[in-house]
Amino acid sequence: MTSVDIIVPCYNEEEGLALFYQETQKVLEQMKGYTFTYILVDDGSYDQTLNEMKKLAVIDSHVKFLSFSRNFGKESAMYAGLQASTGDLVIIMDADLQHPPSMIPLMMKGIEEGYDCAAARRSSRAGEAPIRSFFSRFFYYLSNQMTNVKMAYGAVDFRIMTRRMVDAVLKLSEVERFSKGIFAWVGFETKWYPYENVERAAGTSKWSFWGLFRYALSGITSFSIVPLRLVALMGIVISLGAFVYILATLTQTLLFGIDVPGYVTTLCAVLFLGGIIELSLGIVGEYIAHMYMESKKRPIYILKESNLQDTKE
Repeated sequence: MTSVDIIVPCYNEEEGLALFYQETQKVLEQMKGYTFTYILVDDGSYDQTLNEMKKLAVIDSHVKFLSFSRNFGKESAMYAGLQASTGDLVIIMDADLQHPPSMIPLMMKGIEEGYDCAAARRSSRAGEAPIRSFFSRFFYYLSNQMTNVKMAYGAVDFRIMTRRMVDAVLKLSEVERFSKGIFAWVGFETKWYPYENVERAAGTSKWSFWGLFRYALSGITSFSIVPLRLVALMGIVISLGAFVYILATLTQTLLFGIDVPGYVTTLCAVLFLGGIIELSLGIVGEYIAHMYMESKKRPIYILKESNLQDTKE
């Protein structure tokens, strides 16, 4: 029997957790040759998510849970689940049923074919706001252009991984985590399974537009130094432009005398250069922030409660 751990990050999922368990069980009960264990990770929920986990653990001994002392974020929850896992295979999926449990048998065939990872990607973003869909496409395009870590468009966290891939992921213990990039960075052969976007079964999304923007920015700066090189390139271009302008001004003064510069021209130049400086400082500051967070060596999460033995914090 092949042992499989199912890691489910949860944040305020009391409304849909029981439904997720029921729908997933319907699929798993049809799969022969595997033993499944749920590792539910409560990411500091302020509703009754933890109580729902405990109820499931009472009725099913294969349900394990971890509960954080506060909200550390989905990335930390996934990392905690991976640390706690011991199975031959590991599945990561969300509790809102936007990752269809019905895909598990199909994705498992990819593992049986010899792939180290079988992962899902959204082939469409039906039901999402057009502006959010646009920025999502733009992020994948920008990330793939600026980094040598290539992510499939529409890649999500829903995937099945072999133990050796999980062990490789766990070696990257950085605090500022971007798992989609980490999964791509460690390598290993991945088979992709496209699927149509699915609406949440219950509750509402915990991601705001600003939260997604910060997450995307962190993802790019975690795997690329291209923004820093762009800052240097901008500095060179502006310096050359300023040098040419100085030569042109000196030549004009020597040939035609002193000309009084225009107020609008001066103001535009000052504002433009000021904007470039602020942008450059912001980009450099983002990298300094990464170094600052990593240098403190704080734990990625703090465990408050669990029914797993010998779980590492």
